[in-house]
Amino acid sequence: MDSTAIGLIGLAVMGQNLALNINDHGFRVAVYNRSTAKVDAFLDGPAKETNITGAHSPAELVAMLARPRKIILMIKAGAAVDQTIGQLLPHLEPGDIIIDGGNSHFSDSNRRTRELAQQGIRFLGCGISGGEEGARHGPSIMPGGSADAWPEVKPILQAIAARVDGKPCCQWVGKAGAGHYVKMVHNGIEYGDMQLICEAYHLMRTGLGMPVDEIQAVFSQWNSGVLDSYLIEITAHILRFKDEQGEPLIDQILDSAGQKGTGKWTGISALELGTPLTLIGEAVFARFLSALKPERERAAGRFPRQRPAYSGDRESAISAIHDALYASKIISYTQGYMLMREAANHHGWQLHFGDIALMWRGGCIIRSRFLGDIKQAFDTDPQLENLLLAPFFGQAIEQAQAGWRRALILGIEQGIPLPAFSAALAFFDGYRSARLPANLLQAQRDYFGAHTYERIDRPRGEFFHTDWIGSGGSASSTHRLTP
Repeated sequence: MDSTAIGLIGLAVMGQNLALNINDHGFRVAVYNRSTAKVDAFLDGPAKETNITGAHSPAELVAMLARPRKIILMIKAGAAVDQTIGQLLPHLEPGDIIIDGGNSHFSDSNRRTRELAQQGIRFLGCGISGGEEGARHGPSIMPGGSADAWPEVKPILQAIAARVDGKPCCQWVGKAGAGHYVKMVHNGIEYGDMQLICEAYHLMRTGLGMPVDEIQAVFSQWNSGVLDSYLIEITAHILRFKDEQGEPLIDQILDSAGQKGTGKWTGISALELGTPLTLIGEAVFARFLSALKPERERAAGRFPRQRPAYSGDRESAISAIHDALYASKIISYTQGYMLMREAANHHGWQLHFGDIALMWRGGCIIRSRFLGDIKQAFDTDPQLENLLLAPFFGQAIEQAQAGWRRALILGIEQGIPLPAFSAALAFFDGYRSARLPANLLQAQRDYFGAHTYERIDRPRGEFFHTDWIGSGGSASSTHRLTP
């Protein structure tokens, strides 16, 4: 049998749900898993009475597929992907297509695209977001890799993707590892969004002393306005849950967060590319700090604090927290898009930033109304240098600025850590500063290391060194002499 449209390897929950999604859209799919018992259990369970077929070896799977063969891998990132590709290669032919739908690092997708092309195999690194529900009913899909493979898989991937306003949340991203890079930035922004929401919750719960039920009502209300998003929606849902005693379950959950590394990858890439991704960096560090639970408890005993009961206008404070959350969210996406622009320049990718916003509008974890505004900003000006310079976002930041600052003051007065809110505001104030104290920093570098500096009264690119102590000579560390 060689009439099956696509093969899928990896039958964890994401793989199973994606296979069912593909089947629902009229494409014959064959599945394989390293543990073949999972194949049989899937066919006898969730896939029963579907057109999904199973294979018990890579060779059997390949034999089922129509040419050019298309195989999507839904397995753990890293060595397992390379091992599975190695098992498939003896059975594939030039022109066949391997699609990595896992959370692989973009550098691995760069390498796999290049190495497989040498063997005539086309490779796609596809970021897929939306979790179990998205995989089953329509995820956001971010494909990159071998451009000539895209037309072959486009009908399947766009059919199973989420749709917003009739458009699929799946568009071609770019060559090599571009798809997985965009997915990585998506995950970094997800870290930022989650941390910002947690800080808003913390301000209300601890700073304003609000009961959980009242905070839940606030988040529900926010979800009908400019903050309308999946993460705000599920936050309201979480705060509604009660434990066995009828108390808010949220109060019984340990405050020590985990992470799988994609947020850290985003921060590392920003450091490598010299992009100020400060908010997402703080969101990652906040998780690290939360993991120090026993140490934090000891420090709390060593440095006790008395928080005065909030006595101001609570509705005004809630409004300020709303504005801080909205403005900081704008900064988070601004920084994410700055990073993608720098990565595109560095790697030679032609990223379409409006299409990326479209892909993120549905199916994925960061889906929100807000992304429609980003799409519109890039539709209006495809060469937009920075989201803050788009009229819509510039006006939004200006309107939210006063409340943003009041929320931070509340946190400082109450001793509530707000690393993401603070990083966002510091970035905004720095970005809009025509002059920063880096002039002193450059003088310091030149003083102790003869690293030279530029002058504001001379053309850019002309460097100077000063003999600050009168005996250091005129040689600089870059071998340029003082003019």
